[in-house]
Amino acid sequence: MKKLFLIIGAPGSGKTTDASIIAKEENYTHYSTGDLLREEVASGSELGKEIDALISKGNLVPLKIVVNTILSAIAKCENDVILIDGYPRSVEQMKALDEELKKQNLVKLAAVIEVYVGENTAKERVLGRARGADDNEEVFNNRMKVYTEPLEQITTFYKEKNLHIKINGERTIEQMVADMNREIKNRI
Repeated sequence: MKKLFLIIGAPGSGKTTDASIIAKEENYTHYSTGDLLREEVASGSELGKEIDALISKGNLVPLKIVVNTILSAIAKCENDVILIDGYPRSVEQMKALDEELKKQNLVKLAAVIEVYVGENTAKERVLGRARGADDNEEVFNNRMKVYTEPLEQITTFYKEKNLHIKINGERTIEQMVADMNREIKNRI
């Protein structure tokens, strides 16, 4: 059975960087929900245009689109350990994935790892990297609000299932990667 690890954290928390380093070192599969959605945008499809209009404003992509994109990626994956960062970002996304996972026996959610950083650190990192049009203060504030509003419900849900792990994202990448990797290995 495949083991799924969800990695959540504020914009700029380092979740994507940490997950990609671990996946490369350990030969796991890593998907960023943002990358999966951006690939659809890059394809130029109608769905991609719809996604682009939402992402460019910092808004969430509709539930069905995100869940289907993730499940499709997992189904195609040949690896037994899969890391997905940036999901879930809403209570609805969390519940939808939980329902889908209950319907099958190919993938087991092993843990949800929260990379915690304070808002000031997150803002400095995001505005400091400024990669594109979605890296400005107004969009950052919206993304932060979208992230923090459902966070307590999401973490409570996974704590009750003994799946929530919180790591300190205020440290060096090496320290965060070491902690996250240890937590993943403990649950494989």
